[in-house]
Amino acid sequence: MRRREFITLVSGGALGWPFALHAQQQAMPVVAFVSGQSSDAPPRQVAAFRKGLSETGYVEGQNVTVEYHWLDGQYDRLPQLMADLVRRHVAVICSPISHPTTLAAKAATATIPIVFGVGFDPVKFGLVASLARPGGNATGINFFAAEVVAKRLGLLHDLVPKAVRIAVLVNPANVSSAENTLREIREAAPSLGLQIQVLNANTIRKIEEAFATLVRERAEALFVAPDSFFQSRRVQFADNAACDSRRVCRP
Repeated sequence: MRRREFITLVSGGALGWPFALHAQQQAMPVVAFVSGQSSDAPPRQVAAFRKGLSETGYVEGQNVTVEYHWLDGQYDRLPQLMADLVRRHVAVICSPISHPTTLAAKAATATIPIVFGVGFDPVKFGLVASLARPGGNATGINFFAAEVVAKRLGLLHDLVPKAVRIAVLVNPANVSSAENTLREIREAAPSLGLQIQVLNANTIRKIEEAFATLVRERAEALFVAPDSFFQSRRVQFADNAACDSRRVCRP
């Protein structure tokens, strides 16, 4: 099966896959849509995914079933979830913008097609053999989030040049993203004259606690590591950033 037969632009979303063989075994093929985001994340991603399905002749509920699995940043659920998906022989595992989800899917199966959107080099992490010829059962998109960490820190410095104490928020459950972010930040910070304070969060409550800490310790800016769960909490970040040191939100 060639790469072009099942590649999808996950973020903007075209998905194609010949489901006929799988359909012989069950009424409709099942696509597992697995995201590290919150279930209350903005619906644009799902809307684009459904649009992509319809453009290739598949209508959810009519000739394809889509299972949505929202992890809310709880990546420790992945091994059991992936084992269940593999056991049930789903047709495709779709992992949009989620590094841990993609790695867990790849570790769980070498046969079920995996369509991913990741923020790192998929060759480096063994998802594909090469960009030109991915081979295997996985293909998708690299959003280059890991490659621009230092650049993002530089842009933050340009935006708030007087800020010296920078809080860096990472999701410890997203190990590879956290490690890459901290490595790049620590290499880039000295040349910019920045002091780095690391904060951890992997739940909604932990994000609230992290903001309370950075306010209490007077951090002057916040750098958020690439993470699909964090991405789905944009409104929470904005609301907290609008609060002053007394934790009273400004109008």
